[in-house]
Amino acid sequence: MSFQDKSLQCSDCGATFTFSAEEQEFFQSRGYTNEPKRCPSCRQARKSERYGNSSYGSRRQMFPATCAECGKDTEVPFEPRGDRPVYCSDCYRKVRLSR
Repeated sequence: MSFQDKSLQCSDCGATFTFSAEEQEFFQSRGYTNEPKRCPSCRQARKSERYGNSSYGSRRQMFPATCAECGKDTEVPFEPRGDRPVYCSDCYRKVRLSR
């Protein structure tokens, strides 16, 4: 089947964008039956909204803490508030398994 570029209108911003023959071929190879409703920039914006602005594999912010069990300095992926104990990864595993 031969594909030809198509002009489509974005359902979000109303801009006209091209649904290229290569994209159509890719959509067909994936089994997609619908044409895209959004232009590439609106598609990307929607993905960012849905999955957050962090890129895959990026490191999250870590906070310094002292382990309540062994006293070792460690880092945790949340800001300790002081009202609950914070454990290093080794002690956390031990505490978690004992529950």
